[in-house]
Amino acid sequence: MRRQLHITQNNAIKKTSVIKVQNIDIAVITSGDNDFICLTDIAKTREGESRAADIIKNWIRSRSTLEFLGTWEQLYNPGFKVVKFDHFKMNAGLPSFVLSPGTWVQETGAIGIYVKKGKYGGTYAHKDIAFEFCSAINPVFKLFLIKEFQRLKTDESKRNQLEWDLQRTISKINYRIHTDAIRENLIPKEITPQQSGIVYANEADLLNVALFGITAREWRDVNTDKKATSVIMLHWNSWLF
Repeated sequence: MRRQLHITQNNAIKKTSVIKVQNIDIAVITSGDNDFICLTDIAKTREGESRAADIIKNWIRSRSTLEFLGTWEQLYNPGFKVVKFDHFKMNAGLPSFVLSPGTWVQETGAIGIYVKKGKYGGTYAHKDIAFEFCSAINPVFKLFLIKEFQRLKTDESKRNQLEWDLQRTISKINYRIHTDAIRENLIPKEITPQQSGIVYANEADLLNVALFGITAREWRDVNTDKKATSVIMLHWNSWLF
């Protein structure tokens, strides 16, 4: 079963990180759940910056590389143009055959490789492809690259967990303020605890809908795999007693 990757090169929110591998800076661009590593930076480990583009072109024009790239695209990219890919593969190995990353992307609709201009410019590839490229030109460097890349992802995971914990703590405080305000200003003293619960729930959902356009119950219905409700969308009774 084909697994589609949600990769949009133009409008996606992207984050650029730089990892140092054997004293060489390697740029990593994260787009959603996908990481792209700069092939241009990796190629510099062979013959310096001046030959980086030629190294990438020589790698991408080989038959084994095209078979790897084509298989990857067919696994993850439903828009991949297989007919164009077959044409390239048929000509691979001929002395006259020339292929650049830009041509590969433009002609086949590939999403695993793209060319970035400006700051941190160069040829980038999905981590699966980048590690394969590194195996072809510098297998030893690949081991150090994987180690530093894993360190980067571990650090990001720890930071995200800290941010989640902080947001959850702030949300608890804000929700407590909200429920206290309901208790003091909206609930008549003569109603029963069951009746007051309805007031809390209604007010909580008013806040959720105003902020997120969805109630806590609706959020839970579409996020059944989550252990708890979201940071803001919490049961009113979690905060009362």
